[in-house]
Amino acid sequence: MTSTTTGLPDRYRPLDQVAPDEQTPTGVIRSWRARDRVLNRDVALRVHTPGGPAAREWITRALTAGGLATPSLAMVYDAAEGNGSTGPGGAAYVVNEWIEGTRLSDHLAAEGPLAEREARAVVRRLAEGVAEAHRVGLAVGGLTPEHVVLRPGGLVGLLSVPAASGTIQGDIAALGALLELCLTGRRSDLPGSPPPAIGSPDLAALVRRARSTDPATGLSSANTMVRLLADRPRTGPQEPARTDEATDSGWVRRMQDRREAAGSAGPPTIEPVRLRREGLPPVPGAPRAAGPGPGPAEEDDLDWGETFSADAGHAAADEPAPTTARRRLAVVGLPLLALALVVAIGWWFGSSVLSVAGNVDEIDGSTPSISAPAAGAPESGSPPAPVPGAPLPVAGAAIYNPFGDGEPENDDDVPATVDGDPATGWSTVTYRGSAAFGNLKPGVGVLLDLGGEQTLAGVTVQTSTPGATVEIRTGAGPDDALDAFAVSASGALTGRDDLTFPAPVTTGYVLVWLTGLVPADDGFAADLTELTVTAAG
Repeated sequence: MTSTTTGLPDRYRPLDQVAPDEQTPTGVIRSWRARDRVLNRDVALRVHTPGGPAAREWITRALTAGGLATPSLAMVYDAAEGNGSTGPGGAAYVVNEWIEGTRLSDHLAAEGPLAEREARAVVRRLAEGVAEAHRVGLAVGGLTPEHVVLRPGGLVGLLSVPAASGTIQGDIAALGALLELCLTGRRSDLPGSPPPAIGSPDLAALVRRARSTDPATGLSSANTMVRLLADRPRTGPQEPARTDEATDSGWVRRMQDRREAAGSAGPPTIEPVRLRREGLPPVPGAPRAAGPGPGPAEEDDLDWGETFSADAGHAAADEPAPTTARRRLAVVGLPLLALALVVAIGWWFGSSVLSVAGNVDEIDGSTPSISAPAAGAPESGSPPAPVPGAPLPVAGAAIYNPFGDGEPENDDDVPATVDGDPATGWSTVTYRGSAAFGNLKPGVGVLLDLGGEQTLAGVTVQTSTPGATVEIRTGAGPDDALDAFAVSASGALTGRDDLTFPAPVTTGYVLVWLTGLVPADDGFAADLTELTVTAAG
């Protein structure tokens, strides 16, 4: 049975039209909020008139989008080409997830521009979904503030996925226009509109690059925009870079300040300073000559050189030569004698005590000496070669949740996945509505740090939630996007599963990426109780 209003299957009952008619080169698209009578939920229904060959390209794009699972793009539930006639069943249609929230255009009109941090988050989350679509060769299109919905909890969703047409470069330019609009409330790509001022220089440059068609200056991909928006902006005034002569040492800056102050007042006047004889330290062992010394007036006339010469002369004249020689011998000889004594004691200890200990170790039938490794053993200091199939040590484990909303996902429990005890582990939070993480994100995982590159044969995964699906990804680092990790193995978990790679993989990080959950209390969840990385032969 079909709807007499739209020529669609009677399963979908249109409630109200939610957007003006969209004129396309192949026909007209009308957008409705509709009710799915089978699943008893609201959906977004778009109807293309006519159907048949005119709508074929749009329906093909929609079927491609149906394979995506990203929280920032409305999911595609159903799509059909129709037969091109005006009778029942003649219209082409696409059924999308209905997204509740406030449209970005309405929010900007009521509240004005977003704060910089919020604008970064909104556009970055959209860019993550667009990048996922580009990965499968799909240009999304329709990236306008009327189609962007601000969802509860800080999430963002895009309606009408995919648009009737679009290009990958057009998507990147549209993301730049959305970023500018979020920051300023205005767009500079409209005719006669002066460019609005963006306070952050790095974001202003990002908008320019997103719109640029020059390969040398434009953005190469939506993933690049994701990474640039994830960078935290500098806060507070930045100190100018100091030269090599002006380091952080305070005394250098104070010297420069004094030098500049002196320079502004003219060259300084340097006056000689006379030192009094009694202010100088006496020469050791040099008695003063008998007789009266110089008076105060004479002392004032003596300069430093004269005083030093006088003291030296007294010492040379009054001190006997043998006394000086003995003193020199004591100063130089005593340290040499002590050094020789230490060397002698060390030689005696090494030749007597250690040789006795070595003889004890070499008694027949005793344990071989540590200093004499067995034949074929690795040299001292080199790590032993891993045994094929043996477990490899894991330096650390952390949550990997690039599509999350910023809330923790039992992060503190992740180290329990590598503690050697299958009775402990880590679990996702409970999601409602769908085993695909409530249609909020494509997955979540645990990232294992091996402490350096190792050659791996596979990963053994233990769980208490059989039926969950998982991918073993390798080849990237903790700050990389999901696409940078290659899928080396995958499967549905049964309890204890050895996920072996088709060929050995050399990497320093292993990502155990959960892609599907199983029914749990009031929703869906999955856990990982123990993860073991095995070495390759």
